[in-house]
Amino acid sequence: MRLITPIAKRLARLALVLLCVALVSYGLMMASPIDPIDAYLGPQMAQVSPEQRALIAQRWGFDESPAVQFGHWLRQLVSGDLGWSHVYNQPVSEVIGQRFQRSIALLGSAWLLSALVGFSLGVVAGAKEGSKLDNIISTYAFITASTPAFWMAILAVLLFSVTLGWTPTCCAGPAGALNQEVTLATRLHHLLLPVATLALLGIANITLHTRTRMLELMRSDVATHAFAQGASRLDVAWRHGLRHASLPAITLAFASLGELFGGSILIEQVFAYPGLGQATVAAGLRSDVPLLLGIALFTALFVSVGNMIADSLYGVIDPRIKPGGL
Repeated sequence: MRLITPIAKRLARLALVLLCVALVSYGLMMASPIDPIDAYLGPQMAQVSPEQRALIAQRWGFDESPAVQFGHWLRQLVSGDLGWSHVYNQPVSEVIGQRFQRSIALLGSAWLLSALVGFSLGVVAGAKEGSKLDNIISTYAFITASTPAFWMAILAVLLFSVTLGWTPTCCAGPAGALNQEVTLATRLHHLLLPVATLALLGIANITLHTRTRMLELMRSDVATHAFAQGASRLDVAWRHGLRHASLPAITLAFASLGELFGGSILIEQVFAYPGLGQATVAAGLRSDVPLLLGIALFTALFVSVGNMIADSLYGVIDPRIKPGGL
């Protein structure tokens, strides 16, 4: 019973968060100046008669009030149906599933790379406070943390794809090639630059946060006592710093999933990568409310599950955090 109650509370909070995300996302879509019928028709909107526009509005429910539309979507959601995407002419669940399969390779690789490299750089910078290496790492982190994702992506394309010709300029595979004809090596080659660009943006925050935690340790009584016994700063960092800095680093890494997803939207647009981020932009520009709400809920659920995983890892790293551990 002790476990059931916290789990029930957590699930209730998650349901409330998802509902708030859905309400805010829907409200923003309703406040958008984009006409959903014009967005659906695209270039053909001037060729459609008022009668045809009325039929389209009736077909997709655009003629109903916002409250009625949202209530209809909620009833579908309770029954397990996320609705139908008029942009892709597919169920929303299928669109998210197909696009997420591509995005998870980009997001997962960039997230893992940024967490490992960012934590390592932060530990080294904190252990070598005031050194030339610390200055180089800190300068890189401060500059990168303040750099817009799309600008970094454009520079990467211009340098590595256009000027040097080392990487493809876009897409998840060669243009015109069938999906089954693209080899794993080719996919990885197309994925290399987007992953590196997105990871560079995620490394900076973890590096700076980990460095701050390491500096706190190096100035603590524990470190002073170790130094008095002849230990070096690297010894203190290895024996005490890793555990001291790992807990906040894990929290920040899992909390950055949402930030990485936001960055991937811009990265996927620059690299024309057909992932979930590109589908989000298409849903927003063409007023595909069911798809945008589905993606918003999926993203919120994805980040929330990541935070739950981070909470469960605390007890593994530091047993004192477990109930009854102290």
